[in-house]
Amino acid sequence: MPTPTRGPRLGGSPAHERLMLANLATSLFKHGRITTTETKAKRLRPLAEQLITKAKRGDLHARRQALSVVRDKDVVFQLFDQIAPRFSNRPGGYTRIVKKGPRKGDNAPMAIIELVEELEVAAAPKAPRKAARKAAKADSIAVLAGDDEDETPAAAKSADEGDAEAKDDETKA
Repeated sequence: MPTPTRGPRLGGSPAHERLMLANLATSLFKHGRITTTETKAKRLRPLAEQLITKAKRGDLHARRQALSVVRDKDVVFQLFDQIAPRFSNRPGGYTRIVKKGPRKGDNAPMAIIELVEELEVAAAPKAPRKAARKAAKADSIAVLAGDDEDETPAAAKSADEGDAEAKDDETKA
């Protein structure tokens, strides 16, 4: 738990504030995104990021520390087995706060706090395409050069199929 701030609390007492933040963190990990007031979102961010960092460690002590804050075992399981591996290469900054506008009833400033998506998913598909292009280019260069010894397996296979068709044509004639 981060150290409590000076001044007014979110609830009536420090214990109520801790319980409110624990419930907000539970909802954030369960749903991935919640809408709350800006003040609660700003207070929730350090707690949520510390819990994700503990989940990335993944040992028993870290799991027990997370269970002392988030009391729902299913959410802790989801935090350790689904959320933490998503952020394995990210050193921090797991949450994003987006300001939404005032609430209709009491004009309180609202915000959306959400878990940031992983960066590796967008970058991963690009690498195999480059490798495939390089392999196709090497195949075409080998075919154009007429090198029988340096042929890649794909080019050699297509050449063997061409030879088999030529032999079939000769036997039929």
